Amino acid sequence: MGKMAATVGSVATLAAEPGEDAFRKLFRFYRQSRPGTADLGAVIDFSAAHAACGTGPCAHKVLRSQLSVSSVSDHDAHRAGLQPVSKWQAYGLQGYPGFVFIPNPFLPGYQWHWVKQCLKLYSQKPNVCNLDKHMTQEETQDLWEQSKEFLRYKEANKRRPRSLLEKLRWVTLGYHYNWDSKKYSADHYTPFPSDLAFLSEQVAAACGFQGFRAEAGILNYYRLDSTLGIHVDRSELDHSKPLLSFSFGQSAIFLLGGLKRDEEPTAMFMHSGDIMVMSGFSRLLNHAVPRVLPSPQGDSLPCCLEMPLPAVLPRDSVVEPCSEEDWQVCTSYLKTARVNMTVRQVLATDQDFPLEPMEEKKRDITTEGFCYLDDESSQVKRVKLNPDS
Repeated sequence: MGKMAATVGSVATLAAEPGEDAFRKLFRFYRQSRPGTADLGAVIDFSAAHAACGTGPCAHKVLRSQLSVSSVSDHDAHRAGLQPVSKWQAYGLQGYPGFVFIPNPFLPGYQWHWVKQCLKLYSQKPNVCNLDKHMTQEETQDLWEQSKEFLRYKEANKRRPRSLLEKLRWVTLGYHYNWDSKKYSADHYTPFPSDLAFLSEQVAAACGFQGFRAEAGILNYYRLDSTLGIHVDRSELDHSKPLLSFSFGQSAIFLLGGLKRDEEPTAMFMHSGDIMVMSGFSRLLNHAVPRVLPSPQGDSLPCCLEMPLPAVLPRDSVVEPCSEEDWQVCTSYLKTARVNMTVRQVLATDQDFPLEPMEEKKRDITTEGFCYLDDESSQVKRVKLNPDS
């Protein structure tokens, strides 16, 4: 492959491989991009000043989005660790109706609760994870306890083997997604976390979706060499409800395309605390994450994660205190990683799952099968399982 020119224009002139579509072409470009150069000049940064004032290379695509401020009380927002909705900034993109991007609306320090839940609580049984295919249930019973001492002293022994938490790639919640059949079913369900359901309900209501029910979640755990392949989230039976995405940790590039892969996608940064909502037309668009961006300062946390969770929380808050020990483990993990929570409503009101043939019911939910989040150490495996990535 020829050397890539470090200009914004190089995106358009990058030679396509045989049979390569426009989305895949741009995915490959950003996967190989060099932070700190013009390679990232066309990536929209909603948290930067140009998103608000209408300047920048892609500012013509950025639109202000209206939120339903009265649908979420300031008290309920605070209970979930969010600022009052009146203080949120929300943006859309021309040509992508139903897409809403909310740059970090979390109160200072409150992201720590959600990071800790992803690493310490949501990774526990009975929830399902990628490690289940290769390990017994007893071995994956409590990934946090098995990993916390490794992570606390990570910098003192950088050559040690990865802990189980560092090998985690995905966890499913609620209705557990079957990577083989690409379906949900009533037979594979565990109670959805009440705190995450409350957070999701507030964000959905602020975006005009009162009555949203959080029924399924897929948590993705990214290392710096991880990618999320090109895909569409269409397995939910009710597409009238939004898909909610929450990002924590290191920044990444997100690509949002069209209904077909031959439509060139729009690139944007996702920073810690950012929330994306995909609904309506944008609910079934192709999207992907080609690159997680290392911190310019080396192994360090984003600024918004440097402030600890307040010692005093609202009495009815769904957010729980975070101990100094837990904070140290989360800090060590996030210096070279990113966590993403996607929450969906699977069924419409009063809807049931269709009856499945008996052979479908025998599929093993813990089979890893087709999993489009992976890292470069597993390139051969990813090519076999997911040509999209």
